[in-house]
Amino acid sequence: MKVSKFSVEKIIQILTEAKVTSVSEVCRKYQISSSTYYKWVQKFSGFSTNDAKRLLLLESENAELKKLLAEKELEINALREFSKNNL
Repeated sequence: MKVSKFSVEKIIQILTEAKVTSVSEVCRKYQISSSTYYKWVQKFSGFSTNDAKRLLLLESENAELKKLLAEKELEINALREFSKNNL
């Protein structure tokens, strides 16, 4: 997953700022694309800073668990193949 150059707090601040000014002004000010802004809106709208941090932590943990699961499945398949060849 690509790491954002903005912290969760900063993203929430940018989204809040865009409610007062225009989206194009905010995008220009922070040098982000409008698609990035709208992705953030989808992901973080209605979240507090703590909620957003928790979401990112859970997504990171989920990715790590998926990686571990894939590794274990490979190990199991390798052991099955090894046991078939030894019988």
